[in-house]
Amino acid sequence: MPSEETLRRWRLILGRYAAQPLAQTRFSAGDWKLDQALEYLYGREYEGRGLAGRSGGPGSLDPSQLRAVDWLNRSRKLFPQEVFERMQTQAIDRYQLTDLLSDPAVLRSLDATPGLAKALLGMRGRLSGQMRDAVREVIQKTVDEITRKLRNDFVNALVGRRNRMRRSHIKSAQNFDARATIAANLKHYDLDRKQLVIEQPRFNARVKRNLPWDVVLCVDQSGSMMDSVIYSAVIAGIMSSLPAVRVKLVVFDTAVVDLTHLAHDPVEVLLTVQLGGGTDIGRAVAYCESLVGNPKRTVFALISDFMEGAAPGPLLAAVQRMAQARVKLLGLAALDESANPVYDRQMAQRLAGHGMHVAALTPTHFAHWLAEVMN
Repeated sequence: MPSEETLRRWRLILGRYAAQPLAQTRFSAGDWKLDQALEYLYGREYEGRGLAGRSGGPGSLDPSQLRAVDWLNRSRKLFPQEVFERMQTQAIDRYQLTDLLSDPAVLRSLDATPGLAKALLGMRGRLSGQMRDAVREVIQKTVDEITRKLRNDFVNALVGRRNRMRRSHIKSAQNFDARATIAANLKHYDLDRKQLVIEQPRFNARVKRNLPWDVVLCVDQSGSMMDSVIYSAVIAGIMSSLPAVRVKLVVFDTAVVDLTHLAHDPVEVLLTVQLGGGTDIGRAVAYCESLVGNPKRTVFALISDFMEGAAPGPLLAAVQRMAQARVKLLGLAALDESANPVYDRQMAQRLAGHGMHVAALTPTHFAHWLAEVMN
């Protein structure tokens, strides 16, 4: 016999149609609130399949009785952050709760996540000008958060790690040495205020690397690639700010668009890309081949699911030519939002056979891979 907790969880998962079979399940007042919030959103799945809606029940929250904005505010308090973010994204992307897309203030109040950014970018063409401004702000917050998480990995990998044995007179937050600063300033401890007065902050030098490299990012923008496009735009923005690394950014589906002039601005890149259509990887790779000036100091990174919609011959020929010219060739397989690889393994093997190194990596691991290749 299942435990009471197991029955309770199944009742919450299955929703309204489990109410009678699991009538013996004991629900607290908090459980009813969870059930109502889940029903408000996921009950739309039943309605979309032609099944009748439910009304009544303890504390019923039917769509007529609850606005989407109220549901959003309640759900934020009821569910763990990770669960709430997923529900918030599905509310817009899957169930298109229009109340959330009609008020800029409400949109700005949403938690900025890659999932939300992905949903908003997919429908930005259907929004008013006022709402587009709010979408830009949400995208900016998402980009800022991803950049915060990734920037140090790319700086450390591509510029050089801190050398804790050497001091630097360059005052940079990234090079701040907290331990040495505390040790050097203990004599300035203020007993009355119980505070350490910092008179001489200490900073580490960095291990300098000579990286006169061009990095060509060739990013698949076909409909299945939104997660990868978001991270690629952020990576291009980070690398554009690094010394001695020249970034070229190209996006493609069946057409090829050179966004190098926007590579420093991930938000503008994301608002420019047009997801959808087929995939002509060979055409994009051939264009990127034309951008190569110094093959021995060029890294070409193809970020794609490798699902070529055109004949594979031109793609494989372009890859082979660049390999023979000694361009460093990296194939970064697409990852979904759960970091699971999603790509054409057969095509990946063919690309590897023509000189491309192929891997499915998170952005952090990609930073270290890129540094290894450049060294």
